[in-house]
Amino acid sequence: MDIQLEKKKGIRPKHIPYILGGAILLGAFVWMIFGEHSSTLKVDKRVLSVVKVENELFKDYVSINGQLQPISIVQLTPDVGGKLKEKVVEEGAVVKKGDVIIRLSNSNLDLQILNTEADLAEKQNFLRNTQVTMEQDKLNNRNEKLQLDLEIVRKKRSYQQKRSLFQDDVIPKEEYIQAKEDYELAIQKHALIIERLKQDSIYRSLQIDRLEGDLANMEKNVELIRLRKDDLNVKALIDGELASLNVELGQNIGEGQKIGQINDLSDYKVVAFVVEHYIDRVSRGLKASLERQDKFFNLKLNKVFPEVLDGKFKVELTFEDERPEHMKSGQTYYLNLELGEPVDGIIIPKGTFYQSTGGTWIYVVDKDGKQAYRREIKIGRQNPKYYEVLEGLEAGEQVIVSSYDSFKDADVLVLQ
Repeated sequence: MDIQLEKKKGIRPKHIPYILGGAILLGAFVWMIFGEHSSTLKVDKRVLSVVKVENELFKDYVSINGQLQPISIVQLTPDVGGKLKEKVVEEGAVVKKGDVIIRLSNSNLDLQILNTEADLAEKQNFLRNTQVTMEQDKLNNRNEKLQLDLEIVRKKRSYQQKRSLFQDDVIPKEEYIQAKEDYELAIQKHALIIERLKQDSIYRSLQIDRLEGDLANMEKNVELIRLRKDDLNVKALIDGELASLNVELGQNIGEGQKIGQINDLSDYKVVAFVVEHYIDRVSRGLKASLERQDKFFNLKLNKVFPEVLDGKFKVELTFEDERPEHMKSGQTYYLNLELGEPVDGIIIPKGTFYQSTGGTWIYVVDKDGKQAYRREIKIGRQNPKYYEVLEGLEAGEQVIVSSYDSFKDADVLVLQ
């Protein structure tokens, strides 16, 4: 009879390799799930710039520098060319509107004035002669009309007499008919002279009007040429400072040639250049400010020039109320141009970390100050001092804003 053997329980030697392999796999799985994978780098915290994240008012502005210029500049350009015979004032002088700056001479203009005046005198004589002739013609026509009036009276009387004599058979019929025809002819001649006098009157009136119109135009022409003579005295168009005068005695100056400028010193404006990155956000009416003499002065943007040169576009600003003292043309002012209204938000000071990360992440220091961890963030607007953080940071946290170039994208920094 066979005896049944009892199976041994427990781990046998042949099971050990399988158990060890499973343990290793389980450990690897746990490490993958819960283990630390980040790269770590030790850095000297003394060389880092660590700042605190703040919840404060973010001011949306850009810093620009501008040059102080007179509120307006008037160019000196003579309306009539000529040779410079006198400089009445020198550069830097304060002038009033209407003051003579330089005097020119122009012999051709003098000759033109003489010729025009001679033509005017000739035209005036011709008009007077024409008026005398027309007046004589008018008298002759009136005399002729009087003769015809008298002839009608006589012809009518002769006709009436011969009609009576013919009716009494005293004269032949032919004599009566001739008297009648003579009377009717006189009436027709009278009608013709009346019509001619009427037409002559109209013609004389039109001719006189035309001649008088021509004479008036010529007189205006002479007056304008005489005014051109006065234009040889180049005068100041505004009150101001004669900033430049580039002429010498004896120099021939052409009509419309720029010879200098007058600065209107009643007020000033600031001309500045803004980088084209902001061209869509800069418009008339924006506010600006500058600090000078330990005071802030307010300005308003009045003009934006659309042309972009060397990556910048030009703007003009004027002072709104108080002006700085001792302003001089050409001074450089540093301004803050406001691009929007201030808003509350999370902000951090600007730093060189931005060049490495593009503002997409930053190193955040832990509460103990011993380590800094990489964190994704989202940066919005920026001004010359601060970044506006839209996502990823909270007020009170500390971040590293100095350069990340030596960190080699480490996930964790150990601060020593």
